[in-house]
Amino acid sequence: MKTTKFLPLLLLFVLASCSSVRVNYDYDKKATFENYKTYAYHKSGIDKVEISDLDKRRILYAIDEQLAAKGFSKSETPDVIINFFTKEREQVDVNQFNAGWGFGWGWGFGWNPWMWGNNTSVNRYTEGILTIDIIDAKKKELIWQGQGEGVLTGNADRKDKLINEFVTKILAQYPPKK
Repeated sequence: MKTTKFLPLLLLFVLASCSSVRVNYDYDKKATFENYKTYAYHKSGIDKVEISDLDKRRILYAIDEQLAAKGFSKSETPDVIINFFTKEREQVDVNQFNAGWGFGWGWGFGWNPWMWGNNTSVNRYTEGILTIDIIDAKKKELIWQGQGEGVLTGNADRKDKLINEFVTKILAQYPPKK
């Protein structure tokens, strides 16, 4: 009985710890982040990103939404400049399950003449990395960098949600808390 009460709690913990986007970040410890309130995009850098224009716009809209929620506004004379770049790689997972070979006692009826063997599965998927750079506009120095990594999708409806998740989780770390 105690096991049945514990199992849902364990399952909830396992599901909560399995995020589809893994995030890390780094920043300049001497930067005064409270002085940064306006931003603009590094257009020539973003133009070089080798993804579709639709995906670029999805990323830009998500960044705008997250920064606006933090009190930032776009400006012609920004405090910081935002740039991003992407990378993708094909991943292959090979899993083997070996049920064993041989003869032996089985099914509770006596001698079992059946043989079991290996079961191999191959799973291919594309993993993407989104890196967002925040640069001090006056000093032209990188002050913050966040990176998200996760499995990509080709489904247009799910892309919006996935890109939003990437950007939200990355920018949740900005500005860093001292």
